[in-house]
Amino acid sequence: MARKTSSAPRLREKSLGRYGEDVAARYLQESGLVLIDRNWRGPSGELDLIALDGGILVVCEVKTRTSDAFGGPLAAVDTRKLARLRVLAAQWIAEHPIGVDGMRIDVVGVWRNPRGPAKIQHIIGVQ
Repeated sequence: MARKTSSAPRLREKSLGRYGEDVAARYLQESGLVLIDRNWRGPSGELDLIALDGGILVVCEVKTRTSDAFGGPLAAVDTRKLARLRVLAAQWIAEHPIGVDGMRIDVVGVWRNPRGPAKIQHIIGVQ
């Protein structure tokens, strides 16, 4: 008989990711950015948060962790992921022709704390 697999870890992952995106969205808005899109899905994947920082379009990748046991959240954004984010940003801009003075990619790392507020690290203009 086939063994049933639980979807609980996947639900926890999704819930943790949603938590991190909510924290990051609040943080960015409190920092003065204007959130204009969230969880946009394009042909090449998904963009977590899209915001405006003055005239600059900000594509923000959010990574959430409960610990650094498997590497911190920022370690998950490598050169391949950045290349895909650039492609997705171009696809988003093609679908949403708004006038901007430029574009940058930010990464927000969120560490969920079992007690107390989350720890946040915001890397602006990841190359």
